[in-house]
Amino acid sequence: MQNYRKTSHVTYDIKVHLVWITKYRKLVLGGKIAERARDLIRLVAKNNEVEILTGHISKDYVHLLVSVPPHLSVSKLVQYVKRYSSRKLLMEYKELNKQFWGQHLWARGYFAASSGNITDEVIMEYIKNQDIEENQKADNFTLGDFYAALAAITNQPASAGCG
Repeated sequence: MQNYRKTSHVTYDIKVHLVWITKYRKLVLGGKIAERARDLIRLVAKNNEVEILTGHISKDYVHLLVSVPPHLSVSKLVQYVKRYSSRKLLMEYKELNKQFWGQHLWARGYFAASSGNITDEVIMEYIKNQDIEENQKADNFTLGDFYAALAAITNQPASAGCG
């Protein structure tokens, strides 16, 4: 059974796989620093209604699988986590300031991929086959429908070469 999350008006299952690295791939995320980084990431996640499904902190990277609410973009989440954890870790562990300067613990950028238990092909097939059993014409979003609608609006013949 699918574990959907719910708010007052939305039911969702948005899972994202995230990875980001330390600046210069420095091997600094060990021991107490790694534990504190984990706690800071958990705090940001909790404050933003993000559920951490699993995660791992290695010496030079963070790897997470999270469930994100629909009102929060992935880029904002990563921005919040990286900014807050970098600021706190650099303030609390002065030895990090010797290896990093300019308040930057994390390298620029990150990896993100959506994750789910069904493939794009399954979703496309499901959408394509809606209402077929009931012999109803499906209201599909296809280019043919787009060109036909465009032709009706512009009084031009429908063709794939519109424009």
